[in-house]
Amino acid sequence: MSLAMSREQREAFLAGVHVGVISIPDGANGPLTAPIWYGYEPGRELWVITGASSRKGKLLRSGARVSLVAQTESAPYQYVSVEGPVTAVEPVKDREAVRVLARRYLGKEGGDAYVAATAQDYEAEPNVLVRIRPERWLTVDYAKVWSSLAPRN
Repeated sequence: MSLAMSREQREAFLAGVHVGVISIPDGANGPLTAPIWYGYEPGRELWVITGASSRKGKLLRSGARVSLVAQTESAPYQYVSVEGPVTAVEPVKDREAVRVLARRYLGKEGGDAYVAATAQDYEAEPNVLVRIRPERWLTVDYAKVWSSLAPRN
């Protein structure tokens, strides 16, 4: 039995709220791998926001190939990993994209509080919105075999 997800399943999973882990090439060093909030709608590009002068921000440039994995934190485990090129790096001109992302992860009230609490940080260090086109997918859904793996009482 294949543990792979269908296209619809993998896109729905990636569109769900999971902290992503992004991996970005870093020349002669190993790749930079870090947790990150992301946005995704099925069939569209993945997007992240980061500080323009941060290590991530400096490494994320148009044409770079990156990977991002999103996973569940409890059994039955599932994950979706995507790899593809950065298609755009754009300055964040207003806080609305940040608000959308913060509300995705923290809810309306928490997201708005996060945006307000970090306003000075964003003034001091401008952000960039980075778009990534998923080209290669790797998925696993252990729920397909969970009943045979789960402990029995």
